[in-house]
Amino acid sequence: MRKLTGRKDEISLLENALASNRPELIALYGRRRVGKTFLVREVYKDSIQFEFSGVHNVSFRDQLRNFHLKLSGYTGSDTIPADWFEAFFQLERYFDQLKSRGKKVLFIDEFPWLDTKRSNFLAAFENFWNSYISKRDDLIVVICGSAASYMIKKIIRNRGGLYLRITQSIRLIPFNLNETEQFLKVRGVVLSRYDILLLYMVLGGIPYYLEAIQPGESVAQAIDRICFSKNGFLRNEFRSVFASLFQHSDNHESIVRILSRSRKGLTRMDIVDHIKLSSGGRITEALTELEESGFIENYKPYRGKKDSLYRLTDEYSLFYIKFVEGSNGQGGDWMKMQGVQSFKIWSGYSFESICIKHVSQIVKRLGISGIRLSTGSWVIKGSQNGAQIDLLIDRDDRVINICEIKFYSAEFTIDKKYAGELQNKIEAFRSHTKTKSSLFLTFITTYGLRQNQYRTQLVQNELTMDDLFG
Repeated sequence: MRKLTGRKDEISLLENALASNRPELIALYGRRRVGKTFLVREVYKDSIQFEFSGVHNVSFRDQLRNFHLKLSGYTGSDTIPADWFEAFFQLERYFDQLKSRGKKVLFIDEFPWLDTKRSNFLAAFENFWNSYISKRDDLIVVICGSAASYMIKKIIRNRGGLYLRITQSIRLIPFNLNETEQFLKVRGVVLSRYDILLLYMVLGGIPYYLEAIQPGESVAQAIDRICFSKNGFLRNEFRSVFASLFQHSDNHESIVRILSRSRKGLTRMDIVDHIKLSSGGRITEALTELEESGFIENYKPYRGKKDSLYRLTDEYSLFYIKFVEGSNGQGGDWMKMQGVQSFKIWSGYSFESICIKHVSQIVKRLGISGIRLSTGSWVIKGSQNGAQIDLLIDRDDRVINICEIKFYSAEFTIDKKYAGELQNKIEAFRSHTKTKSSLFLTFITTYGLRQNQYRTQLVQNELTMDDLFG
């Protein structure tokens, strides 16, 4: 049996709608495979009176036919609607004859796929809401979509018939490490936190991917089976994800590939130069859609930098490009790769990205949750004096945590050479930023630091991977 893990805030919002005394229009969006449909079905399983879904890449007529087949299963009607206005009128008549008390839920999944060219689907839905649903305080309409850009621009920020009609918008994001651990436990998958972290670095917190992990197999066996074997569950997922989410998906895929090669991120113009396309139009739209869908993030470097940077944050996309693509499909590849230099580079970058995603857990562990702060990164170029800090926590109590992030299979040792590099990095940061704040060197590692004189002299705070599971 599948069971809801985490999602406490989202469940509360959905349950509150059941208790309200008004009609509810709930927009739920999030990337493909993140568990949107499962969440709605589980919370509203006793209240859904009608459910239908858009079909990817089919015509207006095929969408209408699919709607009719679903509705006829409830009503027995033989009349295929001529357009969406008639389809929603048929839906009105169906809800009119329902006699049950309490809130009734209409669930429309993959809503963006229904809005095909010249179908007038969105106009018909707007009319359906304003002329019918808005007068019924016993109805909840949940519209769900993986195309986050569409859901935000056409629904949440709608300036037409749905303007200010959305009563609740919910963005469903992947599991964090704590939720991933709980999800695996419920499925009987018992792994160490190091192995869960490694699994997260490959799959991210996508529930649909994590469901493929079987009890009793090691992480290496699981990754080899689902990613590298000929019929692996995720062997061809990379291309299908973009194709199902975005029009002109080649642009989106190209951006992700370019960002996979840059640890510190790239500016918009850097990306434009690499792709050899115009700086406007589709490239701007693709960047926005990738960000809203959770594949990349747009962030400002620490102080004094005008241009924001884009960084790849989707774990599986990075893993696929680095290792899965180009593998022979015979299996056994992952076992061989773990000792090579490319694994060390990838694991270091991926762990840094996960730490940045779990900055709220880091802040809590440092005991500074009640202090106003900002986070960022810092880079100074130069062959001799260049330095990079991937995570800074700038606090209002005049302290800046300079975070060093190290993924290692045992305790990490600061040796004499590395200690000198750390001191130079701190001094370079102080010199270039002119900061008057105290600088606290903060290490985030898998198993902690080995005690020696350099650890004692340099490090003010030490966190391990266990703190990320908080």
